[in-house]
Amino acid sequence: MMVRLDQMNSEEFQKYLSFAIKHFADEQIKSGNWKPEEAISKATEEYEKLLPEGQDTENNHLFTIRDGSKEVGMIWLAQITNEKGFIYGLNIWEGNQGKGYGKKTMQEIEVLAKKFGLKSIGLHVFAHNNIARDLYEKLGYIEKNIKMEKTL
Repeated sequence: MMVRLDQMNSEEFQKYLSFAIKHFADEQIKSGNWKPEEAISKATEEYEKLLPEGQDTENNHLFTIRDGSKEVGMIWLAQITNEKGFIYGLNIWEGNQGKGYGKKTMQEIEVLAKKFGLKSIGLHVFAHNNIARDLYEKLGYIEKNIKMEKTL
């Protein structure tokens, strides 16, 4: 497996954005944070705030993940400060999951982050996403905050 991170072109970005808004809305619904009838509009607002200039938004690096010529997913690294980065999205497309692409991509993004001068990378993972949580823990990410809630 040869994982390569290529800057997204505008067509790839539009495809990603459509997927990401729906996926983010679904994750928020699953987590009990948003109601289904409001989720898409709230997710759209979030992406408009985070990426006001689309894939050209300053200090945001959106990559298509490729194995050879095959597109297997995407990753989005934002440079929050001169030393801190944040991964807003890592998605391995269906049919490519469970093959090591996530792990290899995370290793590659760390190499790029160091080239950008970053000293740390943060990320968010939904509590119900055990596969992602396990991957991040194996790669050395540690929990910094845990938000808990009880439905009454």
